[in-house]
Order: sequence, then structure tokens, then C-alpha cells
Amino acid sequence: MTQARVRRLILVVSLSLVAGCTAEPAIAPPRDRGVPAGGFRLVAFDSCTEALQQLKTAAKAYVGPWGFGSNGNIRTFGGAEQAGAPAAAKRADAAPGAAAPAYSGTNTHEAGVDEPDLVKSDGKRIVTVNRGKLYVIDPADRRLTGELKLAPGADGFGGAEDSLLLQGDRALVLLREGWAGMAKPAAAEGGGSVPADGRSARTPEDIVGPRLIMVDLSGAPEIIGEYRIDGDLVDARQVGMTVRVVVRSAPRLTFPYREQATDEQRTATNREIIDHATPDDWLPRYEVTSGGRTSTGRIGCDRVSRPASYSGTSLVTVLSFDLGVATLGAGDPVTVIADGDTVYSNATRLYVANDQRWRVLPMATTRNAAPDPKDETTEIYQFDTSGAGAPRYVAAASVPGWLINQYAMSEWDEHLRVATTSGRTWGNKPDSTSSVYVLRADGTTLTQVGKVTGLGKGERIHAVRFVGGTGYVVTFRQTDPLYTVDLHDPTTPRVSGDLKINGYSAYLHPAGEGRLLGVGQEASGQGRVQGTQLSLFDVSDPAKPTRIAQYHVKQGHSEAEFDPHAFLYWPAERLVVLPLTVYARGAVSNPGAVKSQSVVGSPGLPSNVALALRVGDGGFTELGTVDHTLGTGRPEDLAPIRRSLVVDGVLWTVSAAGLKATSVSTMKTLGWLRTA
Repeated sequence: MTQARVRRLILVVSLSLVAGCTAEPAIAPPRDRGVPAGGFRLVAFDSCTEALQQLKTAAKAYVGPWGFGSNGNIRTFGGAEQAGAPAAAKRADAAPGAAAPAYSGTNTHEAGVDEPDLVKSDGKRIVTVNRGKLYVIDPADRRLTGELKLAPGADGFGGAEDSLLLQGDRALVLLREGWAGMAKPAAAEGGGSVPADGRSARTPEDIVGPRLIMVDLSGAPEIIGEYRIDGDLVDARQVGMTVRVVVRSAPRLTFPYREQATDEQRTATNREIIDHATPDDWLPRYEVTSGGRTSTGRIGCDRVSRPASYSGTSLVTVLSFDLGVATLGAGDPVTVIADGDTVYSNATRLYVANDQRWRVLPMATTRNAAPDPKDETTEIYQFDTSGAGAPRYVAAASVPGWLINQYAMSEWDEHLRVATTSGRTWGNKPDSTSSVYVLRADGTTLTQVGKVTGLGKGERIHAVRFVGGTGYVVTFRQTDPLYTVDLHDPTTPRVSGDLKINGYSAYLHPAGEGRLLGVGQEASGQGRVQGTQLSLFDVSDPAKPTRIAQYHVKQGHSEAEFDPHAFLYWPAERLVVLPLTVYARGAVSNPGAVKSQSVVGSPGLPSNVALALRVGDGGFTELGTVDHTLGTGRPEDLAPIRRSLVVDGVLWTVSAAGLKATSVSTMKTLGWLRTA
């Protein structure tokens, strides 16, 4: 589970937004308890005046004695808009002319759609970000060729991971730089300096949230542009030169904490604060720096649309940037009054999804009760991203249940497949079940045309992978059913087979015709996890999936179990590399695999390695392990290996301590570059 999703589970959403855009401003308070199944459409506002009045009406109906949340907290995310980029902005140089050696890229959901990660390569350079610094490595000479501090205090650890995208001589670095989701309420009576009307007094200099930094790599790395926004970075996707960045934002209102007041008095005060709010309190702000000049502003009302019936309580903004020019420009925002926490793209379309589990888990897990079905919905917004300009909103829908991650969505043959879990997954005798829904884009709606239900009763989804017309769904509580779902006919999807084994796979990866790799945890018959396992499945007969090999590391855990970017499969060598943290003195493979090399750590400390295996027709061959332990006693030297990539026959592994080059053929160390 990602850090952003964990945060969402513990928060209470900030407010209910506008529900109409008509000539008459008076509206009924919007319903904020889920959305109807099926399609719904978006409508633009007629004016800022109308939008603000409807926002206030909705917010006043929602606000309570503790503000927009049970603990007086409010989510304050942000997006941005700015005047257009200078016409004279130059195009970025293409990748260097000589052919690049064979290299592996980031492990992504869809081919041709890149995803931000902490390391990138184009075969001729490796670029990585670590604790606010960017490093450039020449993989041929195995030397550090550039280093750039991206932000003041970059040597410290801010608790938020940085990532980047790469195109030619340009890198776009995404720094989360703090998180604006927990703005504090005003000080207690007599002890604070909050404005009397409760409005935020912050200026663009106070923006808390992500920064996008454009870096020129044609020589020594140099910052050539920055884009700062209030809020929370959801995710980004890159196709060619174009990057789509998804941000969610919420109003910036501060409510006083009046300990001695009654709930009715607190609520009345909070509604008065809402009455004094202005568009600047509601809409996201931005700051753009280019060529030594900085401009500021906020998204305009004309950029915002809303569904006729909505469940999200924040604004989701899709920004577009061209890495081929020397400035980040305006971002050309498209904003929807909704929430969003999962992004999926197949190049021509981008989907932003939001589920409602934040309503259920903080409260329902404390009692053995089923969640309200109205709160078990996932909203999905579809955008057309086939052009280089701003994305075009196409359709939206909601389906029952919750997503596990972006791999629970996949578009194939003009149909979107979505896998969800519904029902109570906790307590005694859970009643949860999982389903796969098939939606077709039909004008301005996504229409459900087929579904398969009843998967894994009493369990929840742990992994999903769609490959062409077949879906693979893993559910788990005590055993691991791997379901194969036939989706070739979108109107009559069906379960074609299943395999029940102990443990589960948390990530599934295609490994050639009729083969599927699974990374997860082995488990006892009672469902107690026992360490990382890598499974090789034969799915050539969808009616009879089988596991033909297993590699088990006792008391092991891998980042690849919850972040697929940590998984490397290099088809040319049939090479699998997994980062591992092992809490025992040995990696133990099941019978049938070759002998296991020991993974030995210091007494009382876990071992952090990268495990390299070769996938054969009948099983796994262990090639060896790579570690970054330097024996210095420094904390960063105990940091786990995070990523691995192949460049020209060399395996590069990346940790907070540095990068190590290892021969794929001999597993001997070729070089070490320290970045900590």
C-alpha cells in the first residue's frame, strides 16, 4: 500500500463541493455518500460568482463543530495555472545520436507509458534522485558525471520520496516536498493569530506541496524551470515528450478551536468562516519560475467542471507539460470537482480513480459490521490524451468496491476492465467478495456491459493483471486462489479456471507465452505469512493454471510486493531481480530450485540484498545476490537496495548509499559509486 493511500485511510475528507451550475444559485445540499452506479457527466461553471456561492452552500451543509473532519483537520491540496510559455522557448535536444546499448526501463503497467521513479536510464546515462539531489552516471565508464542539489536542505531526509521522468536531455523531477493534507486548526481561544474571518493568510511563498523541476542534462545538470503547487501529487504519466501530472487540491480554510463552546456554537462559527471565503480560498495556487523570473496565480473558474452527482471532496487537476521546451509553461489544467488516488494510462487515454474506503476503514474496522454499500464505490474519470495539448474529458462512471492499485484497471479493445473488492474484509466471518467489471466508452459515459462476481468469498484482492483478453486475479485470506478470467467477449466475461495454493502473490508479471510470475508471501494453512516467495505459473491452459516452480525466502520481504517499480524482469536473459530484506540467517529455496546462497546479516540487523534469478522452462536458477553494505556503521549503509536495471549486460542496483555495477554473466562487482 502506498504512503498516499495509507494517509487517505486515516483522514476524513475535507468538504462536499458544488452540485449544480444553473442560473438560480440556490441549490439543495449535495449528497456526499457515494455516487450512482453507471455513467455520469461533467458540467462547467457559468461564472466564478456562481461557483463560489454553490461552494459555500455545499460546504455549510457539510461542516461540523470540528470543521470538515472529526478531528478538526482539513485536506489542503493544490493545482496550478499560469500564462502560456514564451513563444521563443527552444526545443529540447533529442537523445544523443549514436545508438544506445540495450537497457531496461522502469517496470511500468503499459508499454510506451512511462511512470515516475527514483532512477531512469536511456542506455547512455543513468539519472537518479536521492534526498533532494540529482545524480548523473555514465554507465559505460561507470563514473559519476554530474550532481545537482535540487532544493535547500537536500542532504536531510524529508520523509517523502522524490522521482523523475527522462526524455532526451531533459529530466523532470517531481519533489513531493512535504504534504499539505493535515493543515492544523487555529490556536485555542486567546492563543492564536488566525484572521478573524478564518481565511488562510498564506501567500504563494507559503505553498506546501510538490515541486516540478526541469533539469537540462546536455552539459553539467542545470535547473531551467520550476513549477510549485499547493497540494498532493497523485501520480504522473509520460508518453513521448508529453507528461501528464495529476494533482488533488482542497480549499484553504482554517477553523478556530473553541474548547469551551458547544457543538452548535462551533458549527455556527465555522459556517460564518465559510461565508467570508473568496475564490482565492477555494482554488489552487501556483508559482512558476523560468529564466530567472517568477509568476504566480491560481486556476481559473473556467477551468473547473463538476459532475451532476459527485462524491469527491477535492479538486482533481490534470496538468500537461512538454519536455521538448525549455520551460514548464502553464500546465494547461483540466480540473474536475472530485477526488482521485489512482492513475492509469494506456497512452491514448488517462483514467483517474477514487474509492470511498476512507469512509469505512477508520470506523468500521472497530466493529464487526458490514460497510454501507453506498460507501463502497470507486469513481473513474476518463480523459482523452491522444493529442499533445490539454487532455479532453470523455466520460465517467462508478463501480462497486475498492481498487488494490492501478493494475486493477486495464483498457483493451475499447473496453475498460476494473477489478474491485466489496464487503467487510475484517473481523470474524468476513463477507467480502471480488468482481471484475467491463465498461465501454459510450459518448460521455462509461457503460457497464459485463461483469464477473463472487470471486474469493471472505477474501480480498491482493494482485491483478490483465493480459490481452485474459484477467488474472489473486485473492487471499488463508489460501491464494489465482483466478483466470476470460474477457474476450466483454458482454459475457467468465471465470475459466482457478488455482488454490498457500500464500499469495502481490504482483503479477507476464513472462512469455503461457507463463506468469508472481511475487508475494508464502503462508501457512492458517494464513500466517512466512516470507517472500516468487512463483512461476503455467497459464497456457486458462482452465487449469498451475504453479510449476516456487522460490521461498524465509522471513523475507520485498519492496516489489507493494511497488512494482522495484521488480526487474529482463527478457533477453530471462533475468529476475528482487530487492530483499531478510530477517533470518539464510535465503531458503524450495526443493526443485538449485542451492541457495546464504544471505547473512549482522546480528540483530536485517540483511538487505538484491536477489538475481534466471527463469527456466521448469523453474528458477539462482545466480547470486548483490549487497550495498560497506561496513562503515553509517545508517545509510544499512539502507535496502531499492531498484535494479540492466544497461549493456551490466546489472546496476540502486540504494540510498549509491549504485553498484555487477556483471550479469558472472555476478562479479564491476564498480561502486557512492551518492550518500
